[in-house]
Amino acid sequence: MRVVLFTTGFAFALGLASVPLGQASAQDLELHMGRNGPSVRMGDDCDPRFERCRYRDEYRRDRPEECSPGRALEKARRMGIYRARIERIGRRSIQVSGRSEGEFVSVRFDRWDYRCRRLD
Repeated sequence: MRVVLFTTGFAFALGLASVPLGQASAQDLELHMGRNGPSVRMGDDCDPRFERCRYRDEYRRDRPEECSPGRALEKARRMGIYRARIERIGRRSIQVSGRSEGEFVSVRFDRWDYRCRRLD
């Protein structure tokens, strides 16, 4: 127990010693307790090649907010509709038509749902 406390205190002291005094804030310092022991790192030393970096001023979404015509076509094809094509794009829905099991089929998708939810 004493070794763990000593290692944690040492890592914390090392982290505080490496913080520049003029720009330091509480959000910049991260103390991690993991399988490899405690580690201290700066919050802004993110390398985008190895991890996903997010900053408050550059917020972005990973998923689109709305269903695009291309996404609606792909979903219709996954549903088993052959020769799928966009029939109509309205304010609230995207209508896709094509053939399924030898019959003409028309499907509407919700335009404002990123998963392209089926409306019919």
